[in-house]
Amino acid sequence: MSRFKQVYENGDIKGLFADFDTTSNRLGNTVKEKNSRLADVLKGVAGLEFGDTFFAERDAAHIDLFGDAYEFLISNYAANAGKSGGEFFTPQHVSKLIAQLAMHKQTGVNKIYDPAAGSGSLLLQAKKHFDSHIIEDGIFGQEINHTTYNLARMNMFLHNINYDKFNIQLGNTLIDPYFGDDKPFDAIVSNPPYAVKWIGSDDPTLIYDERFAPAGVLAPKSKADFAFVLHALSYLSSKGRAAIVCFPGIFYRGGAEQKIRKYLVDNNYVETVISLAPNLFFGTTIAVNILVLAKNKINTNTQFIDASSLFKKETNNNILTDEHIKQIMAVFDSKENVDHLAKSIPLETIAANDYNLSVSSYVEAKDTREMIDITKLNAELKITVKKIDQLRTDIDAIVNEIEGA
Repeated sequence: MSRFKQVYENGDIKGLFADFDTTSNRLGNTVKEKNSRLADVLKGVAGLEFGDTFFAERDAAHIDLFGDAYEFLISNYAANAGKSGGEFFTPQHVSKLIAQLAMHKQTGVNKIYDPAAGSGSLLLQAKKHFDSHIIEDGIFGQEINHTTYNLARMNMFLHNINYDKFNIQLGNTLIDPYFGDDKPFDAIVSNPPYAVKWIGSDDPTLIYDERFAPAGVLAPKSKADFAFVLHALSYLSSKGRAAIVCFPGIFYRGGAEQKIRKYLVDNNYVETVISLAPNLFFGTTIAVNILVLAKNKINTNTQFIDASSLFKKETNNNILTDEHIKQIMAVFDSKENVDHLAKSIPLETIAANDYNLSVSSYVEAKDTREMIDITKLNAELKITVKKIDQLRTDIDAIVNEIEGA
């Protein structure tokens, strides 16, 4: 059996173009325009040097070059897709930080996993972080949207990740999770949807699910954020880390979310909470957080990092530069307290604060207001008052002189 046939029958590329619409008016208003545009695309692809075969190891550089071009197109589409853009693509600069957090100080990992894979950008960034041979058993992900699922699979192929080195599945991670037999994972990266609705307590069996049962409560039906967090924690190995992008509200709201935070903190799973600058992601301007989970912490402290001032303004969005990422990773690694940037807080303090995990509750923001010298200001006021009094005297004299005339 040929390798291509084997790949197809295994389902890795089957249906990859099932939802590709060649009749869409986006390609043109007439058949001639559509054909012309499709022909231009095919000619452009034909002009790229892929090497002798699609799977050739020695032609990896050519494949990866085309993969980067493909990812560039996805990122540009995401940038112009409005609110939905962030649902399938995580900007590369943020992906780089998340990958480094999840794989920090690990010389090798068994597998990388993303339970809300989108177009696979986070998984690819994690793969790029190390040489491919250090990832022993490949890349795993699940995506609920069929079109985005196809984007992810295509993204893997075009970055020269062989069919036997990745496993992307289509489905609802929270209700119908894959890879239960493949866990645990040494590295988990994820940017799940914020405040998405899910079945939650309407399905009474979910409270007995091994992913959610330890917390003793389900995430609210209107906000599944912590359902994704608990899912990731359940799939995490004893030596690994999970780095998850989260909506800030889950770190301070009460009710079920507070109970889940209590479970995470009391069991010492929360390593770090990082607040990022606003407007880093497509489709939202909010300042999101990154939650880093680990099961092998050496103490019961939780680290808080305020990285909200670390960004560079670029076109319509802010970005993290390599220097910003380096600064965040340095303080993440050292766990040292740095004024206005990072602080490690004992479990007892967090418990006394109702398990609030908001960074602003523990890291004092730098006061950027202009300092006012009260003594100097008072002296200037006295001089001003004297000048006003003198001016009034002079005006009175002029008025008296005019009236006398």
